[in-house]
Amino acid sequence: MTEEKIKKQTEEEKKEKNEEVAKEEKATEKTEEKKTEEKKKEEPRVKKEEAHVNIRGLPVSKKHSMAICKHIKGMSLERAIEELEKVMTKSKPLPMRGEIPHRKGRIMSGRYPMNASKEMIKVLKSLIGNSNVNGIEDPVIVIASASHSSRSLRRGGSKKLKRTNVHIEVKERKKKNKNQEKKK
Repeated sequence: MTEEKIKKQTEEEKKEKNEEVAKEEKATEKTEEKKTEEKKKEEPRVKKEEAHVNIRGLPVSKKHSMAICKHIKGMSLERAIEELEKVMTKSKPLPMRGEIPHRKGRIMSGRYPMNASKEMIKVLKSLIGNSNVNGIEDPVIVIASASHSSRSLRRGGSKKLKRTNVHIEVKERKKKNKNQEKKK
């Protein structure tokens, strides 16, 4: 008889455990439904007017980065990346001032700064991501500036250690109406 009682008790315990598990599953389903409902109620994002990237201590020559910034100002991000890729393949020189030799084509003087254009392409790609997050369609580079950064000390004597700060700002391209221009 004791064996029969033990079997009944174990069966009852199993039933109780199954009931508890079923209750817990129902409770978790309800909480999951509440969570999904809360996620649906998110407020619409406010569209920002500008996106920017501010890089400190870029290991690039200040002279090259200033020339690149001057060249890409006013361009769309995609076009700026294309121009820098042409500079990297040495099919189009980057216009620069100073004691730099003449180049073929319509440009007076220029060079092919490989490292600087490679780093600036990375910066521009991150700026594309920023503009997508901020909801800017058809972004145009408004501000592009480069300045020297404070240099960290390097071991092993006085070797050159290039550091440059770069700030690029993008705004949405304004569409002009021809009718408004004629009225003025």
